[in-house]
Amino acid sequence: MKYIKCGDIRYGCQPYDYEDGTLVFISPGQVYGVDSTGQIVKPWGRALVFHPDLIAGTNLEKHIKDYSFFSYEVNEALHLSKKERATINDCLQKIETEIDHNIDKHSKTLIVSNIELLLNYCMRFYDRQFITRSHVNKDILVRFENLLNDYFKSGTARTLGLPTVAYCADQLHISPNYFGDLIKKESGSTALDYIQSKLIDEAKGKIFDPDKTINEIADELGFKYQQHFTRLFKQKVGVTPNEYRNLN
Repeated sequence: MKYIKCGDIRYGCQPYDYEDGTLVFISPGQVYGVDSTGQIVKPWGRALVFHPDLIAGTNLEKHIKDYSFFSYEVNEALHLSKKERATINDCLQKIETEIDHNIDKHSKTLIVSNIELLLNYCMRFYDRQFITRSHVNKDILVRFENLLNDYFKSGTARTLGLPTVAYCADQLHISPNYFGDLIKKESGSTALDYIQSKLIDEAKGKIFDPDKTINEIADELGFKYQQHFTRLFKQKVGVTPNEYRNLN
């Protein structure tokens, strides 16, 4: 977390305007640096860095993958309010105090517990950010809907198969984890459920065409096998495609 603005952060090959009060999460093996554009600056901020062995065998190790923001892109960073920044600083201060304390049998437990507390606060703050940035999120939902419409109408499904969450995220220039979390917050459904609902809507429209066989419809929607289409349709609608055609 940086306390001042002192250049763009480089994350992979992508630059990001790294404002003060922005929190970035980096997984093991990821590389980043700061581009100050030739200006002499004195960075000011705090970083919490720990080896994976620190949390080995702890509750945090079991749940570390639940913190999906470690897989967000840098331009999906957490922008903290002043109150939130104070909370994060308080957590970091507690960890620092514990590190400075004489090592005893409680040290690891207390340090890891405070790291977990910090990450849980960050989960809360990300939930807040999804809400306060809802106008941006709504735009992504519209783009997602348009992307799916074009995918089926253009015949891409027949060529590439069923649209995946990773494909949609890539087309919208969002990391899969952030995309999945955003769609869940905005629609109440997972990104996969959203795609499957759209798929079923498309299927229902095609089933009304008496000139198309169920196998042809499955192929147009991107299914390799008709039985996979039939299984999903029945799971979502309650009847098979043929039964739905006869009912209507």
